[in-house]
Amino acid sequence: MSCQRHVVDSTLRARVCKACLSGGRVDSWVSALEDVRPAPREALASARKDADWRVRWASVRMDAKLRGTSERRLLAEWVATSPSATDLEACVTAARAAAAAGQSATDFLKGAGPRGPEAAARVRARREAIREALEVELYAEEVPVRGAALLHLAGFLGRSPARVALDAMASRPESTDAITAGALKAVAAHKDTSVGRLLLDEARPEDEARINRLFAVYSEELEALRPALTVADTLQRRKAVLGLRVYGPLARKELERALGDSDRSVRRDAAETLAEAEGLALRLAAERRVETGDAAVARPWLEAMVREKGCAAFLLGTVADRSLPGPVRGDALTLLPDCEEGARERAGRVAPYLNDPEPLVRAGAVRALGAVAARHPELAGATVRALQDPAPEVVAAALEVMAGQRQTSRGDEAAELLDSEHPMVRAAAARALEQMGRASHVKGLTLCLREDPVADVRVAAAQALGRIGGPQAAAALSDAAARDPDTHVQHVSREGLRRLGFGL
Repeated sequence: MSCQRHVVDSTLRARVCKACLSGGRVDSWVSALEDVRPAPREALASARKDADWRVRWASVRMDAKLRGTSERRLLAEWVATSPSATDLEACVTAARAAAAAGQSATDFLKGAGPRGPEAAARVRARREAIREALEVELYAEEVPVRGAALLHLAGFLGRSPARVALDAMASRPESTDAITAGALKAVAAHKDTSVGRLLLDEARPEDEARINRLFAVYSEELEALRPALTVADTLQRRKAVLGLRVYGPLARKELERALGDSDRSVRRDAAETLAEAEGLALRLAAERRVETGDAAVARPWLEAMVREKGCAAFLLGTVADRSLPGPVRGDALTLLPDCEEGARERAGRVAPYLNDPEPLVRAGAVRALGAVAARHPELAGATVRALQDPAPEVVAAALEVMAGQRQTSRGDEAAELLDSEHPMVRAAAARALEQMGRASHVKGLTLCLREDPVADVRVAAAQALGRIGGPQAAAALSDAAARDPDTHVQHVSREGLRRLGFGL
């Protein structure tokens, strides 16, 4: 490590070199010299000759601190007083320090004392040699080194990183394309953008062949990432979606597929990432999807908007737009409780939609009001009245709210709906009884599990019986585990038996 090369004294070496391990950077040891007395001039002078610019720049900064002068002033003196035959390391250090600060070398050295103009002139005179030195680092073994070199070279030349990368490819074989692609990806991550956006913003007709070479590299990387988008573990799928961010528009296909994920958090992440890839604010991207009128298209974008500032206005505005179909408006109402804005005024804004002509809007209103019922006792009757709604979607929503609030006193009403003509209602009633049911409801659930023609209803009944328990429930679950034609019903029944203490 550089510390061992530049710190000769064994006692001092033992004291400061361990900072590299805790600091995690090649130049971490330099900061440990601050409290050393007398000032370790030899180590600092030696560090200025290091092959890594970070060590050289750290030594200048530390030396300046120990001398009580400014970093830029000491840097300018080093550049200006170096013999012209050996000033490249000093000039490269100045160029990279300036680029890291987001400035040109001239501006960076402008206020660096009397030697500033001379140092800036030296750096300008060494422009071609500095460019060549940084281009060499574009192909270094360490990916972070490549990314930093590309970023600094772009800043030094006053060009975009994508332009510098494309120009460098002109003199490099295709076998090095993956290295260039990796450097550009590191820059994109640093700039909080994507390689797709960097390349598309810089693309010229004459760049087509080189851009296609980079796209080929990124396509292979995306191909390798796709399996992670379909694994069973939700956290791994979320991680994979977030990993697509650095590709931007190039990952559109993968992001659009993730919008249909079974998990809401994955869909939400995909929507946010896709909006970034399109160069749009999330709200504008969401508005465009909502305007399609397709509930399946709009849903993940409504879900994503829940976390955004202005979510209440956006969702309520969607509900109020009667040109939109009921499923879209209903989804907006259903998601409203997840928005933290405007909770106090929400009941008054939502209540009128209990009488909306669209069933799914009424269902959404029931769910939205159910979330604030604890603060508004006068709304309790709205859920009970919704049980009498002619639309099964509304009745199912009311049952869902009752179950969420564990309204055990309404268990008998839920049990009566196990005989509904609508499978949606029967399934919702069974799910509600999982939370609200008592022993007296086992008979009706047992009948559902044995005779209902719809598998989803039987699954819900099995889950409820597994929660309520009792001999009759166990017998029904045992029979379903052995005889039901649907494998999912069998599985849920076996899980219910395990919950009741019957090992299979």
